[in-house]
Amino acid sequence: MSAWVLPDYIADVLPSEARHIEELRRGLLDTARGYGYELVIPPLCEHLDSLLTGAGEALDLQTFKLVDQLSGRSLGVRADTTQQVARIDAHLLNRGGVARLCYCGPVLHTRPDRPHATREPLQFGAEIYGHEGVEAEIETVRLALECLRGADVREMSVDLADVRIVRGLLAGVPVGLQTLRQVHAALAAKDASELAALTKNFPAPAREGLARLLQLYGDVGVLDEAENALKGIAGAREALQQLRMVAARINHSRVTFDLADLRGYSYYSGMRFAVYAGGVSDALVRGGRYDEVGAVFGRNRPAVGFSLDVKQLVGVVAPQPLRPAIRAPWGEGEDVAAAIAALRRSGETVVCVLPGSESEVDEFDCDRELVRVDGRWLVQAL
Repeated sequence: MSAWVLPDYIADVLPSEARHIEELRRGLLDTARGYGYELVIPPLCEHLDSLLTGAGEALDLQTFKLVDQLSGRSLGVRADTTQQVARIDAHLLNRGGVARLCYCGPVLHTRPDRPHATREPLQFGAEIYGHEGVEAEIETVRLALECLRGADVREMSVDLADVRIVRGLLAGVPVGLQTLRQVHAALAAKDASELAALTKNFPAPAREGLARLLQLYGDVGVLDEAENALKGIAGAREALQQLRMVAARINHSRVTFDLADLRGYSYYSGMRFAVYAGGVSDALVRGGRYDEVGAVFGRNRPAVGFSLDVKQLVGVVAPQPLRPAIRAPWGEGEDVAAAIAALRRSGETVVCVLPGSESEVDEFDCDRELVRVDGRWLVQAL
């Protein structure tokens, strides 16, 4: 095998896609800053017991592991950044009030998390710590939508669910962890026969309620159906009321509900949401409430957030037009150097042609040229 062949699902990013990714990254961070989110930059790797503790246990199989040559301790390359930001909030900031934090950096997965996905996503995320009210969910969904609008994503739809409904149905049901995972998988796949087989020995309210969830998806009318179908289920009424409030307050025309959707069930503790774009099967954004994320760090306080992969995002939005540029001669004369410097200060891209070599670029469109006319350096269209 050639030394320059990259591992499966790992790829270089070339011009002009790399520039587009970088501009999306800056736009996302600027949008988050406009909402008051402060930027943090956690390390790419840290001690394994910190990365995979508490809610991070679900990432064990997705995490690359290595040995620190200095200490001999096991390290992990982060597969997700939320756990690290929870550690920062709990131990380094330790604020008494609300903390709004955002980040953007690479993560590494042992396996792609969806078909054709990269194993090295560029993860952007934003999180609110310290507020237990539904206002945090509303702000989080609004910010996610504004981030996607800023990236020029169109025809977005928001899908809402709440893991407390399933937890309420399963409360007190004696079931092993493996069976529980199979039940969650059957609900997510809407596999009625598999769900019936798995729950045949469950108490009737739990068995019938879980089966009913398979039909509870669609527009806001689903919430009315759910209120009737889930009467008496602990936490269901509150969860449905909050879903209704979030849907009404995010000011978005396309909102759906899927009360059996449990993706991230081991991570989230309340409402969860996903944002989709027209013609794209995979969600661009996933997020929700995960109040237990900081418990392992000794600070179990409310938390809501979302994340997205900027590399996935760039594949969904329209390609950017090439940036206009000016071709200029290479010269040591003070007059041409001053003319080039003035153009660059004004925000222009100037590509100097080195002696005997023609520049080849994919990121810029050299549509003008710097030429000398009557002793003056002028920009002319090509």
